[in-house]
Amino acid sequence: MPTLIPKPTRVTAVGNKPKLIDEYVGRVTSKTSNISVAHMRSPGGWEEPGQTPEFREITLVLAGTLRVEHKGGVMDVHAGQTVVCEPGEWVRYSTPEEEGAEYVAICTPAFSPGTVHRDA
Repeated sequence: MPTLIPKPTRVTAVGNKPKLIDEYVGRVTSKTSNISVAHMRSPGGWEEPGQTPEFREITLVLAGTLRVEHKGGVMDVHAGQTVVCEPGEWVRYSTPEEEGAEYVAICTPAFSPGTVHRDA
């Protein structure tokens, strides 16, 4: 039988400015550990610490620009584009443009503060 998730759960974000995270599927909302789906809205100038997650993260940018720093350089992901970061890769996300960014993040297995391994 299909499961209806009537609304997302607002999750606390990490970073230098307030960012909105609404989890639709994951450890908090649906008690799902194999995948998480979250809608993110980050303001211009937002940045978070670098991280080396144990999960694969697929990020679909809906609006604005998401900057992804990685060991090989920097890439800007624009509206309509997707970036895939594999487990064990160091990355750091930010939204340097004034309009910020809106995007959907899908993590397999599900995002967990214990498996994201943020820089100190």
